[in-house]
Amino acid sequence: MDTDPKRKLYIQDTTLRDGMHAIRHGYSLDQVRTIAKALDKAGVSAIEVTHGDGLCGTSFNYGFGTHTDLEWISAAAEVVENAKLTVLLLPGIGTIEDLKAAYNAGARSVRVATHCTEADISKQHIEWAREAGMDVACLLMLAHMNEPKPFAEQAKLMESYGANCIYVTDSAGALLVDGVVDRFKAMHDILDTKTQTGMHAHNNLGLGIAFNIAAIEQGASRIDGSLAGMGAGAGNAPLEVFVAVADRMGLNHGCDVFGLMDAAEDLVRPLQDRPVRVDRETLSIGYAGVYSSFLRHAENASKLYGIDTRDILVELGRRKMVGGQEDMIVDVALDLAKATQDSQEGAI
Repeated sequence: MDTDPKRKLYIQDTTLRDGMHAIRHGYSLDQVRTIAKALDKAGVSAIEVTHGDGLCGTSFNYGFGTHTDLEWISAAAEVVENAKLTVLLLPGIGTIEDLKAAYNAGARSVRVATHCTEADISKQHIEWAREAGMDVACLLMLAHMNEPKPFAEQAKLMESYGANCIYVTDSAGALLVDGVVDRFKAMHDILDTKTQTGMHAHNNLGLGIAFNIAAIEQGASRIDGSLAGMGAGAGNAPLEVFVAVADRMGLNHGCDVFGLMDAAEDLVRPLQDRPVRVDRETLSIGYAGVYSSFLRHAENASKLYGIDTRDILVELGRRKMVGGQEDMIVDVALDLAKATQDSQEGAI
């Protein structure tokens, strides 16, 4: 267990990236400026700004943004003075050219994210970013879908490409605390001691803060959170809550907890057209092990085809759908609707 109060934590805020999912990628440029300025003033280490699915994520499949990534990034760059401006890139969606443009707009850190079994597709993106002098963190998404040892082997690949930090990324909020601990232990066994580790937690089972604390106890130095939990599904670990807990634990994080509280309550929570919380639908995401960003898509399909959102989510989990397969949500809803109709006709 490692909770050395002298160890400085790197606090990565995701309100303006993962939080995009919660409002259908609808932040205005003024909202980006206001939230980024408040986060910077409150002392976070880094602020992530892109479409919810990363650079070039705006699409029919993932959802169209109200602005381009470069517009959002440039707006944040206008007001951020201390925090490191960060972007997300999913290989196969965003390209090196997109990353170059983000760098020119002010981004100095990138988080390259792949499915937890596909680290090999990140090589060229990591290498370019390191050559450009960027800080490079890597997210192995849907971490519950790979066992600890092979998960760590994927992390080792990313380290070999030049990653500064590897994250356990619980995109479904489906892990339990021992699952988080086991993945960090497995990484600790094979990663270089200079390679940092981090935690990106979703709160679908109500364990987001517990995951962050467990990660710190296993030596993680980078911790994600978002204001008011703003994020896909039940959201990320609420940043203001985590910092309050970290204060109580005497951890060194450098953030102003009251400033984060105010930003969460005054700036972010009023934007939520659907409350970011653990409820029957978001709980079903963690229960079924489904990508958190499927929530709004599944709710839309539920309204169109009259199928309980929970049934859609559980079936998506049974089929082991992953990020990038949002278009399959309608197919699943149609299959369930047909099965219901066939059952009703058979009962007549």
